[in-house]
Amino acid sequence: MPYAKVNGQNLHYTDSGAAAGDKPVLIFSHGLLMDCSMFEAQIAAFKNDYRCITWDERGHGGTGDATSAFSYYDSADDAVALLASLGIKQAVFIGMSQGGFLSLRVALKHPGAVRGLVLLGSQAGTEIPETLPGHMALVEAWATHGMSEEIAAMLEHIIGGKRFVGAVSAPWRAKWAKVTPANLHQIFATLVARDDLTEQLHTITAPTLIVHGDADAAIPLERAQSVAQKIPHNKLVVVAGGGHAANMTHATEVNQAIKEFLATLS
Repeated sequence: MPYAKVNGQNLHYTDSGAAAGDKPVLIFSHGLLMDCSMFEAQIAAFKNDYRCITWDERGHGGTGDATSAFSYYDSADDAVALLASLGIKQAVFIGMSQGGFLSLRVALKHPGAVRGLVLLGSQAGTEIPETLPGHMALVEAWATHGMSEEIAAMLEHIIGGKRFVGAVSAPWRAKWAKVTPANLHQIFATLVARDDLTEQLHTITAPTLIVHGDADAAIPLERAQSVAQKIPHNKLVVVAGGGHAANMTHATEVNQAIKEFLATLS
C-alpha cells in the first residue's frame, strides 16, 4: 500500500494513475468511521477517464490512529500536501460528510488547489445540538464496553439506511469493532469542535456540486440546501431515498450527478 509522509503523518492513499487528456484529477475524502474504500463505486466509474486519488484521513483506515489532537483544517492541509507530494497542484475535491468538512476548508484556505468541489451528504455548520448528547453517549458506551449489536445497528442506520445492511455493512462492522477507545474519542472530539463555516461560504469561487439524500439520517437535507444558498456557483442534486452514504447505496444516481458536473469543468 502506498503511503505519503506529510505534515508529520503517514497517510495511506490510492492512485489510479494519469488523467486522460486535460481532465482534472479527482481526490476523494471519506466520512467519519469510514475509509477510502467507501468510494469503490466511484473509482470504478471514473478511473478510466480521470486520475483518482483516495486517502485515509487521520485516525482512519491504513493511516492509523490519530496520535494527537487535530482539526479539519489540519486534514485540509493533509489533503493538499498529499497532492503536492504526487506533483498535483489542483484537483476536484470530492468529500463525503467529514470529507466534505475538510474539502470546504481546502476551498477556503487553499482556493488555488480547488478546480471544483463536490459535497456528498455534508454541510457547513456544526453538529445539531439536539442530537449531540445521544451521539456522545453512543461514543462513551462504545469506548467503555466495545462494539455492541445495538451500536452497530445504529451506525448502519445513520450511515446508510435500509440499504446499508447485511453483506454491505459486514466489512464495516468488522472495522468498527477494531477502533480503539483513544482514537474514537479523538476523531469525535475533532467532529464536535469544528467551527461553523456558513458565513464564509460566499467567498468560495470554485464550481460546486452538492449531492444529498432526502433520507439522510445524519445531516438533514435542509443543511445541504443552506449551503446551496450561500455558495455562488453551485448545483444541488437530491437523491430520492438516499441516506447519508448515498454514494455507496445509490451509486448510480450519485455517479451520474458527478459525471455531469465534471463535464462542465473540462
